[in-house]
Amino acid sequence: MSPHTNERSVHNDNDVTLSLSGLALHSEAGAPHLGSNYRASNGRKSKKSILTDSYLKTHSGNSFHETDRPLRPGIYAPTPAFFDPETEDLDLPTIRSHSVRLVKAGIVGLVTQGSNGEAVHLSQSERRAVTAATRGALDDAGFGNVPVIVGCGAQSTRESIELCHDAMLSGGDYAMVLPPAYYRALYNGESQYEFFSDIARESPIPILIYNYPGAVAGIDLDSDTITKLSKHPNIVGCKLTCGNTGKLARVANAAPSGFMTMGGSSDFTLQSLIAGGKGVIGGLANIAPKACAEVFNLYVEGRNEEAEKMQAVVARGDWGAIKGGVVGTKSCLQTYFGYGGFGRRPLPRPTPAQEAVYKEDFEELLLLEEFLENGCRGSDIHSDRIKEFSQLVELEHMLV
Repeated sequence: MSPHTNERSVHNDNDVTLSLSGLALHSEAGAPHLGSNYRASNGRKSKKSILTDSYLKTHSGNSFHETDRPLRPGIYAPTPAFFDPETEDLDLPTIRSHSVRLVKAGIVGLVTQGSNGEAVHLSQSERRAVTAATRGALDDAGFGNVPVIVGCGAQSTRESIELCHDAMLSGGDYAMVLPPAYYRALYNGESQYEFFSDIARESPIPILIYNYPGAVAGIDLDSDTITKLSKHPNIVGCKLTCGNTGKLARVANAAPSGFMTMGGSSDFTLQSLIAGGKGVIGGLANIAPKACAEVFNLYVEGRNEEAEKMQAVVARGDWGAIKGGVVGTKSCLQTYFGYGGFGRRPLPRPTPAQEAVYKEDFEELLLLEEFLENGCRGSDIHSDRIKEFSQLVELEHMLV
């Protein structure tokens, strides 16, 4: 079996516009935003199943095309879905501007419909709108090469496959899939393996496995299962939010070449890289994208001491994000950047006291982010905060 490369050739098709539930999805540089079919190990496209044929006749009526947005090592951000604070309608302009802000700061790819994206609070048409807005914003800002990964997990195999098709038609390049959990007690040992294998066989875009026990009733895929799934030619990576770096090391070193084994939280970026991972998909990148990306960059450059000290600052900030979840993340964005708003009900809105706690949790990290944004100048070292943040000031001196 040939190794994973995440590389796909580009067709020289004429510009195509797809209409999907009223959304205009225009291609960039003459190539439509569509993923490749599942390819068998011999390199030829397999026959589409009855389900895929039925779905396409109902939903698209268009042939599949290929795109050229390979997954690159680095830091990826699972973006929030932003809402109008009064109506709770999608705030598409903020979704667009936030996406561009992250990529300008060094984030190499975005994830829509993840846990931070409140996918469980969105209708199917809203999911498509968020992904389309994200893809369109990146293209309009000159970041047409940046991939978009779309959360496509559902409780049935069939619905997950349908979400993968929707993701492709909305501009997504890859699908990230959680294991099903509602009927956990009824699944046998092969159920999860078959779930991912069936989706990968039917999905028009490549799959990443999303292992997040906290979101799926404690289901924690082991390294044997993930490694076995990594051999599938349409499964190209995994996100391990379980935090088990031993598992990450086993998968990273047993999976085919090019398989994207990634950590699922910014507080163990350095540990993930040392263990053989290719990067991290971490929610903290929404708050401090430069700091999160710089941990990766320093490690790649061999500046290990600076990387370790920056990882410590990032980890302290990430603890605030872990405790506060999407509510804390949005509160921080609102306090420090003037946008963010609130989650959809029934998520609670933070009280003024809680907002003050979130602000304090992220203060050190955002001082570092400010220092990085200003170019690491000696005049910007936060010497006046040395009593509170001595490790931050020491790091800033090293970076200068």
